[in-house]
Amino acid sequence: MDNRIYEILSGLGEAQKDVPLSTMTTLRIGGVSAVVFYPETLVGLDLAIRFLNRENIPFKLIGKGSDILASDERYEGVIIRLDKHFHTVYFCENEMISEAGSSIVGLANQAMKQGLSGLEFASGIPGTLGGGIFMNAGAYKSSFAAIVKEVLVYRNGGFDWLSNEECEFSYRETVFGKHPDWIIVAARMELEPKDPAEISKLMEDRRQRRIASQPLEYPSCGSVFRNPEGMNAWQLIDGIGYRGKKHGGATVSSKHCNFIVNEDHATAAEYMELVNEIIDKVKEKYDVDLVTEMEKFNWK
Repeated sequence: MDNRIYEILSGLGEAQKDVPLSTMTTLRIGGVSAVVFYPETLVGLDLAIRFLNRENIPFKLIGKGSDILASDERYEGVIIRLDKHFHTVYFCENEMISEAGSSIVGLANQAMKQGLSGLEFASGIPGTLGGGIFMNAGAYKSSFAAIVKEVLVYRNGGFDWLSNEECEFSYRETVFGKHPDWIIVAARMELEPKDPAEISKLMEDRRQRRIASQPLEYPSCGSVFRNPEGMNAWQLIDGIGYRGKKHGGATVSSKHCNFIVNEDHATAAEYMELVNEIIDKVKEKYDVDLVTEMEKFNWK
């Protein structure tokens, strides 16, 4: 990439050259990105995107990279990250208003300390608010759809507040998946007053359940497959005998079959080959089409 691009972005925020995507995803997989850009203000974000669009330079917004499988190839574009500077949080009565770079786990803890309930489901999701809203992340039969009132979005060169209905929340999907050029900047969430001690106890109980049931000791992107209607993906994977199955450095977790972990420096190709093998075997045995939850990025 032309060094001029890097120099201009450096004047609009913070920029870094040649950063491995493996350092920006929880799977610890991915090739090198030509530039990573950390906007410091909304104005800097706006100017950077106008510049990138004018120069026809591809860009991608990434939070904590907790639901991304990046390819092994070099990305000749710009990764934009909000988690370094866009994490201010406000409370107004029963509402929490947060910028999109905020840690979801951190937000759940802040809400608990304020005696506000509704984010307990998210207390173990290792991503940013923007990423959680983008895919309507959820757990324990709840999701962001249940608490989000409005989302501040940068699109078409301006900032707009979208209502809950306009976000088109559904199971692991939103309107934002249809518009990859839109950037989630902030959100308003409506919570409910509750005793902080009760909230804390529930969050701790769930933390212990995660420790007992999920392979947190290895890099992963969380659940790989969506649950088919009326079924659990992990049971289908267990049913084809793939608990503990290895392919290169990628392994189906023995603790939770819907987690495929990067156990030993897995490549993206190895990981995807194992994913596709599972899809084919489940289809063959159960005639069920498994759909992945994670986003594939920079694949040809």
